[in-house]
Amino acid sequence: MRQTMLPSREEMRVIYAQGEDAVYDFMTSIIQKLEARIQALEDRLDKDSHNSSKPPSSDGLKKTVKQRKRHGSNKKAGGQVGHVGSRLEPVENPEHLVVHSVKHCQGCARSLEEIMPAQVVKRQVFDLPAEIKLEVTEHQTEVKFCPECGVENVAEFPPDVSQPTQYGPRIGAQMVYFNQYHFVPMERTAEIMQDLYGQSVSNGTIPAVNERMAEQVKPVTEDIRTYLIKTEDPVHFDETGMKISGKLHWLHSAGTKVATFCQIHAKRGAEAMDEIGILPKRTGWSIHDFWKPYLKYQQARHALCNAHLIRELVFLVEQHQQVWAGELLDLLLRIKQAVETAQQEQRGALQPEQIADFEVQYQQWVAQGEQTNPPAARVAGQRGKVKQSVARNLLDRLRDHREKILAFMYDFKVPFDNNLAERDIRMAKIHQKVSGGFRSENGAEAFGHIRSYIATARKNGQPVLAALVQALSGSPFHPDFLAAIPAE
Repeated sequence: MRQTMLPSREEMRVIYAQGEDAVYDFMTSIIQKLEARIQALEDRLDKDSHNSSKPPSSDGLKKTVKQRKRHGSNKKAGGQVGHVGSRLEPVENPEHLVVHSVKHCQGCARSLEEIMPAQVVKRQVFDLPAEIKLEVTEHQTEVKFCPECGVENVAEFPPDVSQPTQYGPRIGAQMVYFNQYHFVPMERTAEIMQDLYGQSVSNGTIPAVNERMAEQVKPVTEDIRTYLIKTEDPVHFDETGMKISGKLHWLHSAGTKVATFCQIHAKRGAEAMDEIGILPKRTGWSIHDFWKPYLKYQQARHALCNAHLIRELVFLVEQHQQVWAGELLDLLLRIKQAVETAQQEQRGALQPEQIADFEVQYQQWVAQGEQTNPPAARVAGQRGKVKQSVARNLLDRLRDHREKILAFMYDFKVPFDNNLAERDIRMAKIHQKVSGGFRSENGAEAFGHIRSYIATARKNGQPVLAALVQALSGSPFHPDFLAAIPAE
């Protein structure tokens, strides 16, 4: 229960007896505390996806979200050069042919059945067969007795045929495809199997197929983990909350443009990162947000996400009218534009004088921000850490981590933001919205392996369903670049 700021009647009498100055000081203190509380509540209400790290789904349908002014890309509207379109193309040998004959003349009604057509106009309709049924392949092994020694000889079943009845890789891959890739709940996935193929699927079948898929792709995901430790490409890191049996866990992701690794852990911070073992062993560029546990691993080269920073600056401009924040925001976007222009011109770096000018401007606006937002003073008798304003906390980070924030300016390999990692975990959030979480740790572990495999396959241009069929057939997709990474 919130404690009231108002003193008791006896305390008021004591303050009043101390004179006018004591009453003024006391009332001023109360008003300042109330103003701070009102400001904090207004800040909380005014935060949304465009000025904070809150996801777009939290904005709601009624709330109007302000859009930050974006710098134009100078590209024309519509499809860009190099974009490959898609459409139905006719085939040379259709499976079925239906001829629509002209039997009578529309002018005089004369029969035209014996007249050869002067031209044939073709149109093709692409559709599925009227009935799709599962094919059943029966495997039989012979048992023979040797007439010489009487030994019983039994032929062996293929390694992947282990049960009296079982689902094959193609139908199993489709179950995983619907449930783990498109996040269709298990009961509805079973309903899809029934509606499409007339095959009733039990409640335990789909989890069992998921776990079998996870076992098949686990060697690939372990190689992905090793690749993310050793690659010279920037690796993006992020984490998001997930629930297992109603308890909060965390999905940790690490990825590049060609690979993704996901793992769910009970902890969010360094304990989980140590166990996953990617960031603690990296020495190359590691991209993430401003969360402190990432910075614990000092052997890595850290770059911070400027998309997060821009949202915080937008909040200070809109809610607190901080002029320096708007100037710094524009500076970051101008640096980003300068880097993109240099890359388009095939230059490997900005000019030294250009970098120096940007650095001076950066430090200038941070210094102005510090003058506008001096550190909070410690009140007599106050214990513990002094609570700073939102602006002051951000300024401390801007000052202490300037090189990490501007890393994209110094090295063109470093991206401006951490959006790649956010895209990698977006699908996990959709799973959470649909299913609410996982019923077991085994299911969560299987999800991590399967999502890592699927995301990596997609980044390398592989059709997801085909990659899943490969995995259940015993030959999962294994990108060539993984073989070039030496083992740990």
